[in-house]
Amino acid sequence: MATEKEDMQRQLLALRDRIDAIDEQIGKLISERARCAQSVAEVKKASGETLVTYYRPEREAQVLRRAMERNEGPLGDEEVARLFREIMSACLALEEPIKVAFLGPEGTFTQQAALKHFGSSAVTRPMSVIDEVFREVEAGAVNYGVVPVENSTEGVVTHTLDNFIGSNLKICGEVELRIHHHLMVSDVTHTDSITRIYSHSQSLAQCRKWLDAHYPKAERIAVNSNAEAAKRIKGEWNAAAIAGEMAAELYGLQVLSEKIEDEPDNSTRFLIIGTEQVPPSGEDKTSIVVAVKNSPGALHGLLEPFQRHKVDLTRVETRPSRTGAWTYVFFIDFKGHVDQLAVQSALADVAAQVSDLKVLGSYPKGVL
Repeated sequence: MATEKEDMQRQLLALRDRIDAIDEQIGKLISERARCAQSVAEVKKASGETLVTYYRPEREAQVLRRAMERNEGPLGDEEVARLFREIMSACLALEEPIKVAFLGPEGTFTQQAALKHFGSSAVTRPMSVIDEVFREVEAGAVNYGVVPVENSTEGVVTHTLDNFIGSNLKICGEVELRIHHHLMVSDVTHTDSITRIYSHSQSLAQCRKWLDAHYPKAERIAVNSNAEAAKRIKGEWNAAAIAGEMAAELYGLQVLSEKIEDEPDNSTRFLIIGTEQVPPSGEDKTSIVVAVKNSPGALHGLLEPFQRHKVDLTRVETRPSRTGAWTYVFFIDFKGHVDQLAVQSALADVAAQVSDLKVLGSYPKGVL
């Protein structure tokens, strides 16, 4: 008679055999998908078009949404979507690897957002400032750029908004990243003698209460990025840095304290910028910028057409105009695509009463 241990071993062997068989099927299907992606590239090349577009933001958004809708568990929807994202990224790289500029250096949250959106097969290139990300895309040196636009606790990134005013680039997508800050040290750090802490100014602000409680006497030194902070402490025995997990892995640092941000739901929204207009995906957002003279009722007149045409606004930001005194620029996000009749009607009514209106892009609503 079989013992309980022998019975358990038989069950485990049967389950492992089943997993092996499933893995074999998955491998074959991934290879088949990759061959289909290669065939797509061949068809596009044979079409004779001078500029072949391999990456389709609306198509990828639709694939990810369907993957999440079909998901039966036990994996969560976002985990399933991430797996599909990596498969699509690898398949797309067979056609042509996507080149993406991001606000660097390597190890920043912006690079993490780029890899979350495009997958790890994308070729990412760090830029020192947001202006350079825009210039690289405009020059055609990269296919897309990734820039931060707003943080849930620190607000809008004004430098990104200002760049859109003078640029012809389009917003092609968005990605939201949950921001977790970690206190990290290097192999030379004396953890009981930390007197200075490096990080980006926004990260220092987002961790202020935690720092007040745990390192009230340590000097807080703002640098250009969290990744720069992570690199800087490699040679300082009395310093620590606040950065993300990616920076710790990239620069070989030890995480001393995890998730030290004051707000647990701290997140940052990033925009994908490119040169083409994106067709509707079925669940889209549109961003516009309008210039308005400062006069009584100007804001009401600007927003009323959206209410009348039942277009749902999601964000309104204002900036002083660079072109003249008492003129303001409004950045507006709303649900819908410029191809939709209600959106076209609302924009026509707005354009009739403002000094300038520019559509920055319609793009798929963030999936992950």
